Amino acid sequence: MGNGAVDTTWVWIFLGLYIVYCFYWGLRGYFTEKTSSGYTLGGRQIPMIAFLMAATAASFSGWTTVGHPGLIWKAGLAYAFASFYVLTIPITGTFFAKRAWLAGKRYGFVTPGDMFAYYYNNDGVRYLVVITACLYGIFYSAVQLMAAAALFKWVTGVPLVWGAIIMAGIVWFYVVTGGLRASTWVGVVQFVLLVLAIILVGSFTLAHLGGWSAMSEEVANLPDKYLQVPSLIEFTVGKSVWTTTMILTYMFALMGIQSSPAFIMWQFSNKNPRPFAWQQVFMSTFIVGFALFFFTAFQGLGAVILDRAGELNLLKDSDVVPQLMASYIPSFLLGVTFIGLIAAMHSTAAPYIGTAGSMLLRDIWWLKIRKKKGGHAEQIWVNRLFVTIITIIALSVGLGSTAALVILGALATAFGFVMYVPLLGTLWGLRWPSYGTFLGILAGLIAVFLTYKVWPNPLTMHCAFWGTATGLVVAYVCRGLGIKDSAETVERQSEFRGWLDNVETPSESGRKWRNAMKFVVPAWYIFAIGPLCILGNQAFSFAGFPPLWSWQITWWILGIIMMWALCFKAEMSSITEKTIQRAENEPNIVVEEIT
Repeated sequence: MGNGAVDTTWVWIFLGLYIVYCFYWGLRGYFTEKTSSGYTLGGRQIPMIAFLMAATAASFSGWTTVGHPGLIWKAGLAYAFASFYVLTIPITGTFFAKRAWLAGKRYGFVTPGDMFAYYYNNDGVRYLVVITACLYGIFYSAVQLMAAAALFKWVTGVPLVWGAIIMAGIVWFYVVTGGLRASTWVGVVQFVLLVLAIILVGSFTLAHLGGWSAMSEEVANLPDKYLQVPSLIEFTVGKSVWTTTMILTYMFALMGIQSSPAFIMWQFSNKNPRPFAWQQVFMSTFIVGFALFFFTAFQGLGAVILDRAGELNLLKDSDVVPQLMASYIPSFLLGVTFIGLIAAMHSTAAPYIGTAGSMLLRDIWWLKIRKKKGGHAEQIWVNRLFVTIITIIALSVGLGSTAALVILGALATAFGFVMYVPLLGTLWGLRWPSYGTFLGILAGLIAVFLTYKVWPNPLTMHCAFWGTATGLVVAYVCRGLGIKDSAETVERQSEFRGWLDNVETPSESGRKWRNAMKFVVPAWYIFAIGPLCILGNQAFSFAGFPPLWSWQITWWILGIIMMWALCFKAEMSSITEKTIQRAENEPNIVVEEIT
C-alpha cells in the first residue's frame, strides 16, 4: 500500500513537523486564552496576515486539491468552470464581510445567532443558524477527515479507521486547546502548503507529458465531451449534467462558504476589516485562481490523456491525484505534496468544527440552559466539550455511512448559501417581517434537501439555487400577506440600519462605481459562468489552449479586474480609518459575555 521506505520516510518526517507546528499553536492558545471571547473570537484581534492566508485556505479545501482535478478528468472542461469559485466564494465576502465586522464591533455580537436574533428580535432564527452551523460543521468536516484518511492510507498503508482517528485527532487537539486563534495561525502554513501541492502535482504531470506544446496537441485531439459545455439547460430531474445552468447554480452553492455561520464568526474576530479586500482580490481570485485555472486543469486533462494512453488505470475520480502523485513525483516532493493535501483538508475542518462548538456553547448552553450564568473558565471548558462532541460525530458519520456522506457533504455549502436570506435583510436592509426570515430559512433548508435527495437537480439546477430562491420567496410572501413586526422590532431594525448605512456610506466616486457594478457583475456572471459561457465552445483560442479553456482564462483575468473594482473602487471591502474609529468609539453593546 505504501510506496517504499524512502517515500514514506519523507512523508512521516513532514507529517511530524506539521504536527509539531499544529500542537505548538494549540498549546500556546491553551496557556494564553483566558476569556470566552479570547477562545471563541481570538479576542477580536486576529491580525491581517493570519486572516488573509487562513481564510483563503479554509475556502479551498481538500475538495479543491483532490476532488477538483478528478472531476475535470471525469467531465472535462465543462466542469473546469468550477475553478471560478476562486471568485464566487470571495464575492460573498465582498457583499457582507465589512458590514458584518462593523455590526459585530458596535453591538458586540459573538455569534451570527446573536446578530440575527437581535436584528429580528426572534430566537427562532438563532436556533436555525445553530442547526445550519452544526450540519455544515459535521458533514463538511466529515468529508475532509475521510478524504485525509483515505490519502493517508494510500501513502503510508495505515488502515482507514486508524488514519481517520489520527487525522481527526490532530485537528481536534489544536482546535480544542487553542480556539479560533490557533486554527487561524495553523491556517497560515496550510495555505502555503495547499497552493504548493496543487502546483507541484500539476507541474510534474505537465513535465511528464513533455511540456505545454506536447500537452496542448494531445488536448486538441480529445473528444468534444472533454472540450465543450453540452447545453444551456436540460428539462430533467435527477440528472447531473454540466449545462450552463448547472455551472451557474453550482457556483451559487460555493458562494455559501463565506456566508456560512463559521465565516461570519471569523469576520467578527478580525482586528479590523483591512484584510477583507486583499483576501478577496489577491489571495483568492488571483493566487488560488492561477493555481486552479492552470495546474488543476493540467492534472485533470493530463489524467485523461494518460488514462486513454494506458499509462494510468483510473477507475474513479478520487484516484486521479493519488495516482499522479505515485507515478510522477519524486520521494522528497511526494512528502511535501502529501502534507499539502492533508493541510488543505485540515484547514477547512478546523474552523467549522471550532465555530460550531462555539455557537452551541453560546447560543444554546450559556444563553438558554445556564441562563447567562457561568464565567469564562466554565464557558471555555464547555466549548471544548462541544468541539470534542462535534469532532466525534463528524468522525462517526464519516466512518459509518459513506453513501450519506457524499450527500451531506454536498448539502453543506448549499445550506451556507441559504444564510443569504438573513444576511440580505440584516446587513443590506431588504425588508420582510422577522417571521418571514424564520420561515424563509426553514423553507430554504428543506428545499435544499428535497432538490438534492428527493428530486435531484431539477432543470439541471443545483439545490443551492432552489434553497435560497425558496427562502427569499417565502420571506417576501410573508411580507405580502401583511404580517407585521412589533414596534420594538421595527425601532431596533431602524436604528441598526440607520447606523450601518451612515457609517458605511461610500464616497462620491465609490457610489458611482457601485452603480456601475450593478450592471458589470451580472454581465460577468452571465458571460463567464452563466448561459452565455456556451459561446466559449467555439469562441477563440490562444497559446495552444482550446477555445473553452481560453474563454475561462480570459474571464478569470476580467474577473480579477472586476473584483478589484468591487472591493477597492466601489469601496465594498476597503475601509477608512475614520470608519474603523467610529465602530470602536460608538459602541452599543447589546449582548453579554458573562454576567
